[in-house]
Amino acid sequence: MQALRYESEVTPRGTLRLPRLPLKKGTLVEVIVLAPEERGAFGGLLKASESSLDFWNNPIDDELWNDA
Repeated sequence: MQALRYESEVTPRGTLRLPRLPLKKGTLVEVIVLAPEERGAFGGLLKASESSLDFWNNPIDDELWNDA
């Protein structure tokens, strides 16, 4: 799953504008909106969701655990 992050300002009409997305036309997406005051409460969760999973992609560790 690819994660994209953009910041945008709510227009006077209550809408958001995003730049052109690098996705195929018709791709289903999920949008989560966090207001600045909510970032503090969810900051840790947001940071964790943006972190890489490369740590778990370790063939040496996989080999050791598979033999355990």
